[in-house]
Amino acid sequence: MYFLNQISETISNAVYSLFGDEAIAKPLVIEQTKKVFVGDFTLVVFPLLKFSKKKPEETADLIGDYLVNNSSNFSSFNVVKGFLNIQLSHSYWGELINNWCIDESFGIAKKESGRLYMVEYSSPNTNKPLHLGHLRNIFLGDSVANILKANGHKVVKTQIINDRGIHICKSMVAWLKFANDESPESNQLKGDHLVGKYYVEFDKAYKEEIQVLVNEGLDVEKAKLEAPIFKSAQDMLLKWEKGDVEVRALWSKMNNWVYSGFEKTYNKMGVEFDKLYYESDTYSLGKLVVESGLDSGTFYQKEDKSIWCDLSKDKMDDKLLLRSDGTSVYMTQDIGTAVQRYEDYPGLSGIVYTVGNEQNHHFKVLFKLLSKLDYSWSDECYHLSYGMVELPEGKMKSREGTVVDADDLMDAVINEAKLLTNERGHLEGLSEDEIESLCTKIGLSGLKYYLLKVDPKRKMMFDPKESIDLNGHTGPFIQYGYARIKSLLNKKKSTKDFIVKDVEFKSQELELIKSISIFPEIIRQSSQELSPAILANYLFSLVKAYNSFYQSCPILKEEDENIVEFRLKVSDLTSRIIKKGMFILGIKVPERM
Repeated sequence: MYFLNQISETISNAVYSLFGDEAIAKPLVIEQTKKVFVGDFTLVVFPLLKFSKKKPEETADLIGDYLVNNSSNFSSFNVVKGFLNIQLSHSYWGELINNWCIDESFGIAKKESGRLYMVEYSSPNTNKPLHLGHLRNIFLGDSVANILKANGHKVVKTQIINDRGIHICKSMVAWLKFANDESPESNQLKGDHLVGKYYVEFDKAYKEEIQVLVNEGLDVEKAKLEAPIFKSAQDMLLKWEKGDVEVRALWSKMNNWVYSGFEKTYNKMGVEFDKLYYESDTYSLGKLVVESGLDSGTFYQKEDKSIWCDLSKDKMDDKLLLRSDGTSVYMTQDIGTAVQRYEDYPGLSGIVYTVGNEQNHHFKVLFKLLSKLDYSWSDECYHLSYGMVELPEGKMKSREGTVVDADDLMDAVINEAKLLTNERGHLEGLSEDEIESLCTKIGLSGLKYYLLKVDPKRKMMFDPKESIDLNGHTGPFIQYGYARIKSLLNKKKSTKDFIVKDVEFKSQELELIKSISIFPEIIRQSSQELSPAILANYLFSLVKAYNSFYQSCPILKEEDENIVEFRLKVSDLTSRIIKKGMFILGIKVPERM
């Protein structure tokens, strides 16, 4: 809590005055009062009984009386068994509001922490376009990076682009076999979509060849390995690793198509990165690290020349690190990337890997391998695991072409926002560019907020139409709350040097002030738990508190100018918090809706 230190100090002084030094030798247990009880803060008095020599209720009464009689910060108290519930005075809330209103960075860390974090997210494969699953990853990673910044940390936003491997070769083989030199320019298709099209084509052809081989008498597993198109992909991967000129040229051409497509998608969603890593660069360092681990005895080699790590003591299966033909696996690349990052940024305080929970075991093994390799920073690596996004129809599969494309989804929510906004008649007087800008903000707000409001650990179902409902638990609902406040402030200007004084707050005013008061704690807690959902849900509750205040506490029709000024001040402060909080989530707020 932003002002908890002051409250804690006052309570601690009271306990010291009543019971002496020993009573405050350990930190007092002070919590925010639960909603079922009356109060703002609760002191747990049980640890103080050995000093008071009294019953819990008597001890609480003694402390409560002292606080109310000796500090203007407290107005009343009540006791529930061994819990002292204390209410802050209206005058103290007024002082706090005055301080918050003049604090332009209210809620955001004012000093740099001296820590540097790297947040990895997106990290796509260059064999397909970004899809709905990527969107949760990207919005989650981007907002976590912003949350860390809001807490005073320096942050490097990064991704590892998985630009090599058998999956990339599958798209390349299919393009050579079926494309007839088709390119993004020849058919006006985004490059990532074009390459993704041939990844799907590979899978179709692969399944057909497997079936032919099965019909000829091979079992399914053997047929998967013997299918000609799959062998072509394997052969292409070997040629790539040996630096074959033609294979590398095709790989470079198709990857550049994809990069161009990705860039357009990132620009539309308002996301950018500080540093890019490519698997084609880091896998070779990973191979060197693995070979060094073999030399040191950390890893072992089988008769077929493949290199492994014995993880039996860690109660995990042994991990393959280099295949018998010398080609690397995902783990090899991840080892090399981690090492490269700490070489690039020696002062790193940690790396946050934003990757779905399907890879929980992978990261458990990765961090264990880095530890076995004696990298002291291995315990600073953290896997931000999140649940998958599903549709009512079920799970998406890239190779079968059943994914929801990120570009299509963004276009859909923006178009839906246009329809709904037009139905409400809120587009009158706006130019085409203004309409496009407004509806893009509304549509992307719905999409981002919907994917961020759920605890990252939970899997979720996505409903595009529900995401932009102005009356639901949505981003547009919060945007509309902001726009309403800005409309009010445009009609009635506040006096900048007004000071809240001697105001008796109505219950709705007090609830709004209390909601405002926890914003700094929300920012801190969101960082501690790496959870944008905490901030997202707070902003929703803040707007609801403001709506209740707005309906019960008139501003434009209020005759008492002191009350009007206070309500304008608290309205302006609320709008600043909304704008700041939504910015941290990567969401823009329009001035009108």
